[in-house]
Amino acid sequence: MRRLVLLFVLLGGGGFLWYAYHVGWAVSPLKNARPQQSDSGRPSPPADGTAPPAQAASNPDGGSPPAGRRSRQAGDAAPGSGRFGRGGADNGPIPVVAVAARYEDVPITVDAVGTIQALNTVTIRSQVDGRLLELDFKDGQDVKRGDVLARIDPVTYQAQYDQAIAKKAQDEAQLANARVDLERYTKLATTEYGSRQQADTQKALVAQLEAQTKVDQGVIDNDLAILGYTTIKSPIDGRTGIRLVDAGNIIHAADATGLVVITQLQPIAMIFNLPQQQLGALNAAMAKAAVAVEALDADNTTVLDKGTIEVVDNQVDQTTGTVKVKATFANSDRHLWPGQFVNVRIFVATLPHAVVVPTAAVQRGPNGPYCYVVNEDGSVKLTLISVGRQDETSAVVKSGLEPPTLVVTTGFARLTDGAHVTMAPADQSGAPAAGAPPATGEATPSDASGQPRGPDGGERRRRGRSQQQSGPAPVDTGAPAPPAAATATDPPPAPAAGTDASASEPAGANPPNEERRRRWRARQQSGAPAATQ
Repeated sequence: MRRLVLLFVLLGGGGFLWYAYHVGWAVSPLKNARPQQSDSGRPSPPADGTAPPAQAASNPDGGSPPAGRRSRQAGDAAPGSGRFGRGGADNGPIPVVAVAARYEDVPITVDAVGTIQALNTVTIRSQVDGRLLELDFKDGQDVKRGDVLARIDPVTYQAQYDQAIAKKAQDEAQLANARVDLERYTKLATTEYGSRQQADTQKALVAQLEAQTKVDQGVIDNDLAILGYTTIKSPIDGRTGIRLVDAGNIIHAADATGLVVITQLQPIAMIFNLPQQQLGALNAAMAKAAVAVEALDADNTTVLDKGTIEVVDNQVDQTTGTVKVKATFANSDRHLWPGQFVNVRIFVATLPHAVVVPTAAVQRGPNGPYCYVVNEDGSVKLTLISVGRQDETSAVVKSGLEPPTLVVTTGFARLTDGAHVTMAPADQSGAPAAGAPPATGEATPSDASGQPRGPDGGERRRRGRSQQQSGPAPVDTGAPAPPAAATATDPPPAPAAGTDASASEPAGANPPNEERRRRWRARQQSGAPAATQ
């Protein structure tokens, strides 16, 4: 078991040393004794900075190798070149979307959260006791003032009414007879054939009967009213809720539940609270004209209805530091419902002639907000700005921009100060126009990662590898071109028959063929790994 563990340790250590040697982490005497190989398989320059013999033709002055033949381990890129260059991956313009800054009258608003309340809510109850004969409405029905909602059995109340009428008729008949007797007794008293006292008594009886008829009329009116209560009518215009009792039940005037609840929906009210710090601006705006408000949906964008402020409460709540405000809305489309929570936007003032840009154009940095301004030559400039009021769509620029300056709204992925851009069409909000290709750095439905794809990105990568492998073009010195450098695994080519090996190559271009063969044999005998391109 120990031998097996030791074998695994030795194999792992040997593999690590081989990998370190191959990638250049470890340097052995054998590696120092022979020309170092770069990742591309070409001899690397010696440590003293002189060029290897293979580069003497193209770099006769010595020094560092050309940039095109640098090792990939260095990982350096020239400024303004490669995929991070100023002009993009292939030094071309970066596609962006730009929109011109503009002047607008920007409303100054205050946002709050309000609760919708009905202007009138009525619980329909019976004013008399009796059996409920019928309900003349449906749940959720719109009703008008005076519409019949329910009917109670009127038999008892009709009988009382008829009885009151009969009682009045009886008293009126007695009153008529008493008046005739009064007239007769009055004539007898004047001729001294009748008693004066009898005339006065008859006069009092007439007055008593007149009062009784008035009482009878009052009873009739009361019974008529009670009889009318058996027919229940709507007191307001509104919408019925779900009925609370069914026909056929005995209902009483003392019942707390009632029959149904009617709610007025048009117009409708909203109650919301404002911080006491906003009270001064609100009162100043109300002194000039009616203050407009908007009821917004949960997305804070969709306008449900528009209305005006009706009243501000006469005191500030000391517990919360807010004041209660009531606004009314026509609610013609019935988007507002009693008990609903909505966002409310109050327009307290207007900022005239303000510089406005899309919110997407405003970027944040260590020095504050900034925009990329598109110059006339197609380059962009990073410009610091001062931002005032800002919402989801637009931002007010207090300083730093003047219309009609073009500002970038889309395509910031590879954008830097001074980069050249090409502009795609856009709408006023800064979004790409319909059918326009997406700007660089913007993810598309088929490429959500936002990385370059297709032949464009692959072509750039192939071009970069080709430049690293081939290096710069050799200088035409009039001498024959040197043969291609052999790899570590290829045997050196034999000289042509009847020719001198040393004479087949230009002086100083490459080592003689015999020297290359000797190096190849030394590498084969030492067992060094072959360099790969």
